[in-house]
Amino acid sequence: MGAETKRRMAIISKVYCWSSQRVVVVRRRPHVVNGGGFVVSDCSTQQVVFRVDGSGILGAKGELILRDAHGDPLLLMRRKGGMVEALSIYRKWKGYSLDYEGSQKLVFSLKQPNSCLVKNNAIRISKSEKGWDFEIRGYFPDKNCSIVDCKANVIAQVGVKKEVEELMESKDLYHVIVKPGIDQAFVFGIIGVLDYIYGESTYC
Repeated sequence: MGAETKRRMAIISKVYCWSSQRVVVVRRRPHVVNGGGFVVSDCSTQQVVFRVDGSGILGAKGELILRDAHGDPLLLMRRKGGMVEALSIYRKWKGYSLDYEGSQKLVFSLKQPNSCLVKNNAIRISKSEKGWDFEIRGYFPDKNCSIVDCKANVIAQVGVKKEVEELMESKDLYHVIVKPGIDQAFVFGIIGVLDYIYGESTYC
């Protein structure tokens, strides 16, 4: 990414924009445990960084919450519904940042193709209503995909390490590499939505 890595891309907060690359492990929670979702831990320290609560916890389909290491809510992800969505070729998700007073601010929109199980269907994310800023490349259920910006720079990569594959036949454990300067909270908000779209741990 060159000079791009030196610039912080704060979408949720600059607190989550590190000057160095970060590698984390995502561990999915079964639906029967605390209502589903997943936990994000730092590879080096093993400390929990984020948690995404699925719809089983919230009691509402199409609604997820990203929390920080202390359990405080950072981001609410909500899927739009209704007849307009049913007739559209896309389903839309909205991500809202949450402050300590509980107020919401729209920070991203994600367009989910209705036929998202087709591997080459693009999933795009925008920070405004004009065009798109990020795109998912690869296929999330295979745990082999990247989030790229509109200039084709990779901002985060999702994968399964070989040693993890050898230990586990399921893909309840995978790693994510977040590039320097990128808002990690934003990245895991997007991964939370992808997890739900493909009917994984956050879906209930």
